[in-house]
Amino acid sequence: MPNSSIQLNEPQKSAVHYIKGPLLVVAGAGSGKTRVIIEKIVHLVRDRGLPSARIAAITFTNKAAREMKERLAKRLDAEKAGEITVSTFHALGWKILRSHHDELGYRPGISILDEQDSTTVVRDLLPEGTAPEMVRLARAQVSRWKNRALAAGDVPAQFESGGEASIWRLYERYEEHLRQLNAVDFDDLILQSLRALRDEDIRLKWQQEIRYLLVDEYQDTNETQYQMLRLLAGPEGRLSAVGDDDQSIYGWRGAQPENLQQLG
Repeated sequence: MPNSSIQLNEPQKSAVHYIKGPLLVVAGAGSGKTRVIIEKIVHLVRDRGLPSARIAAITFTNKAAREMKERLAKRLDAEKAGEITVSTFHALGWKILRSHHDELGYRPGISILDEQDSTTVVRDLLPEGTAPEMVRLARAQVSRWKNRALAAGDVPAQFESGGEASIWRLYERYEEHLRQLNAVDFDDLILQSLRALRDEDIRLKWQQEIRYLLVDEYQDTNETQYQMLRLLAGPEGRLSAVGDDDQSIYGWRGAQPENLQQLG
């Protein structure tokens, strides 16, 4: 039997009940931020009548997603809890990418390259004998561009060095090679779904599919994820996010804690 009530303090209650626009909750560790997400989902389903299948809760790890599902199962009946999308950013991006592979220029049966495979592709595109450290640095730079929402066709306004310009040319060849393989790398799960959502018809479809978005650990979002969220939330801003800018742990992956200020 689902629990009927959970004790919340006044700020948490206000966050749970606010649905007039985008909401950002910034609080420290152990202050109940994830509890706010859980209780807001319960409020949307029980009190606002929003179909549970039209709610998506997004986090950063599969472990966190599993824990959120378990907590929701204790607060809602099994059927409604099971209908809620609880996933990582990348899992949601993969769902969008697969749904619109044709529009994005992919064939059915797209492969996902892991870090080792994508590094091997970069190594094979560089001159023979390139030092492993240089291969790693080139691969990392390509990843940084993708996390800044820069596709290979989007030439930056300027490069910081001739070496960076050279890596951009490598990026273009890398993307062409992945297309030939009908493959994507891990960063593409977000970048390519963002490309899809820039199409108005696709964007409207997903805004209808997901009527309310909730995001945990929002301080760890990068630029591509931020843009993806803005498009999914739509002009009404159907989004609640919780985060703590003192806890950003994904800076190496392009996380931008300043996204907290942008949303706020």
